[in-house]
Amino acid sequence: MRSSSLRVLLSGCALLALTTPALAQEAPVVVPVPEVPAPAITPERTPDLHPPAVIPTEDPVAEAEAPAPPIPEVWEPVPVNAQGESAYGLYLSGRIAGFRGDGAASARLMAESQSLTPEQPLLWNETFLTSLFNGDLDTVVRLTPDVAGVPELAEAGRLVSIVQSVKRGAAGEGYASLSGQPLGQPFTIIGQFITPSLAAAAGDWDRALKPVETAPQDPTGLILRLQRAQLLEMRRRYDEADTEYKALVAIPNGARLFSVQYGEFLERRGRRDEALLQYRASLTGPSPDPAALDGLERTAARGRAPAAPTPADGIAAALDFSSLMAGERQDHKLTAILLRLAESLKPSDMTALRLGLALAADSQEEPARQAFGRVGQSNKILYAGAQYNIGLSYQEQDNNDAALAAFTRADAAAPDQTRITLALVGQLMTMKRNEEALAILNRADVNTADQGADVRYMRGSALEALGRIEEAENELWSALQAHPDNPVLLNMLGYIWVDTGRRVDQGAEMIARAHAAEPENGNIQDSLGWAQYRQGQYETAVGTLEEAVAKEPANAEINDHLGDAYWQVGRRREATWQWNRVLTLETDAERRAEVEQKLATGLSEPQPVGGAAQP
Repeated sequence: MRSSSLRVLLSGCALLALTTPALAQEAPVVVPVPEVPAPAITPERTPDLHPPAVIPTEDPVAEAEAPAPPIPEVWEPVPVNAQGESAYGLYLSGRIAGFRGDGAASARLMAESQSLTPEQPLLWNETFLTSLFNGDLDTVVRLTPDVAGVPELAEAGRLVSIVQSVKRGAAGEGYASLSGQPLGQPFTIIGQFITPSLAAAAGDWDRALKPVETAPQDPTGLILRLQRAQLLEMRRRYDEADTEYKALVAIPNGARLFSVQYGEFLERRGRRDEALLQYRASLTGPSPDPAALDGLERTAARGRAPAAPTPADGIAAALDFSSLMAGERQDHKLTAILLRLAESLKPSDMTALRLGLALAADSQEEPARQAFGRVGQSNKILYAGAQYNIGLSYQEQDNNDAALAAFTRADAAAPDQTRITLALVGQLMTMKRNEEALAILNRADVNTADQGADVRYMRGSALEALGRIEEAENELWSALQAHPDNPVLLNMLGYIWVDTGRRVDQGAEMIARAHAAEPENGNIQDSLGWAQYRQGQYETAVGTLEEAVAKEPANAEINDHLGDAYWQVGRRREATWQWNRVLTLETDAERRAEVEQKLATGLSEPQPVGGAAQP
């Protein structure tokens, strides 16, 4: 079958990019998260770094807390809030909101239900987790004492409480908690990362400025050296800070991750030329840092250098670095938790974008869109990336109008980003707005001499949808010459030739090659079956199309083709059943009308076609 739907079009572009690296365009606007190697000793095996021994004193032991009141068998009266909503109703509403993907509403409703029924221990845990995953940090702090019996929850609550103590200006409390007892797994290494800046916030500069002693290949040294460099700058020990920054960017991955921070330090010291070198270095390689663009523009304009970092900024950077490690392990929930904590201390567009990506990877679409929506327009690349991802999120929910609006905003912000342009074009085509899609593909910044095969593929698809077959052939043929073994291109052009009868045998051969490359692709298998049908090989076509339907049971076109094949081999009842099934599936008005006609009159015997182009 031709790749006419949005999802197939976009997957086709992805296939082009993945199967033929030479087709890759500029770096994607979804800012790639730098890969951070796992530490030499994984967090699960890292021994705790204990603080200096605390000698017990004769301080009185705190009295044991009074036991929680028993849970009543019957609520009388039923706990309700000021609006008359019952605790159980709020709980159920919170669960439903969670099922629908509205994590913020779920956390709010669960927290309100819990506040009405504080004696319900099971609700403590559920509300705690819901609040933790959805960023209701105040509720997490409030419930931390109540989940002390569950070690994993208790340690998560301690981490949140420590970070929030910095936010409310009571870093000493958090530092005392961490110094008295290191965080348990899986947060132990995170506690180690935040310790230097937390010590500085609490006034323990000896601990804060302790030299970093890690092997060069140990990635934990990256974030510890960054903090030490920043803390030395805070103490106005600028030469030592510069030395630490130089050591940092000399470590593997150090320059890629932290050249921008070093450049900002150099700006503050009036060393603009050296800062420019750092910013340019950060824009090279596979993961350019959009913040480096801001640095280049600011330095060239002799603008004011960024403010010096604070201890809270250092803790936020440590949390952000920890989130990179969690992301490498595909732990999307922990990644999101750490980014929410970092954002609570130092909001930034990059943090919001990465939080949205983590939430989207965890299928939390509404919270992801909320995070993407916090990305401002000061950096066009980050803004475009956020809007692009909002569009993808709305596509997941088949909200075409909202997806189109987001892609349009992204394209306006970064018109030179081919991935965004193709997403916009694909969305327009799925909405049958093919003329508009073609107009974008023919823009001067898109229709260039060196345009990629993915652009030609989309233009060919738009032209085919508009019935401009010869022009579509030219585009697809040009793309195929550059990548003659690409299954997406082979299938698309081959299907057009088979379906129109222009070059059935040649098209069938191309489709067979595509099927050999991707035998599990139901759409390509449908093309193969349809080519067999058009060549009069009806029995063979039936078997091929049955397998295609098994792979894509909800595809109206494939089911329609199978009905046609059944009819030609005399299996009329099965053909009728197949066509009736088409009417229950999502399809366009033209196919629906054709199927209804076949149900009324059946099919005539077709004349197999093949060989040279038909007149």
